[in-house]
Amino acid sequence: MTSHKECKILPYTADEMFALVGDIERYPEFLPWCTRLKIRERREEGGQTVLVADMRISFKIVSESFTSKVALDPASRRIDVTYVNGPFRYLHNRWQFEPRPEGGCAVDFFIDFEFRSRALGMLIGAVFHVAIEKLVAAFEARARVLYRPAYPNAIAPRPV
Repeated sequence: MTSHKECKILPYTADEMFALVGDIERYPEFLPWCTRLKIRERREEGGQTVLVADMRISFKIVSESFTSKVALDPASRRIDVTYVNGPFRYLHNRWQFEPRPEGGCAVDFFIDFEFRSRALGMLIGAVFHVAIEKLVAAFEARARVLYRPAYPNAIAPRPV
């Protein structure tokens, strides 16, 4: 089992960050190791947009594809990702975006997964925290490109 939980305060609106993270088709443009993403299915379900997507991740000699279900809930500014098929035993990922009264938003990120292959789990486990830091930094960098800070006195996150 490999998991990570993080909460960051960013100088962008909750709606902007929800839109950025929810635009999964753009991930290959800016996320490290994401080499392909294809939407298999898109449907509306109880106020949510539900996507079923195939993603290919390539890191050094490892290249794996997996399918996940992504539930985008704009009313609660929440994105839930669940595992459908691929190299994992399970995968749970959650994003929550909360507006802050002083401006910007709190981004709550959680991921928990386990690979079926013990060897793959050990390989990824050795670099997991560095990889998560790079992924989080990639989303922050993308936000800097797409949006200016939501409140004028904000200090934008520093480039990594």
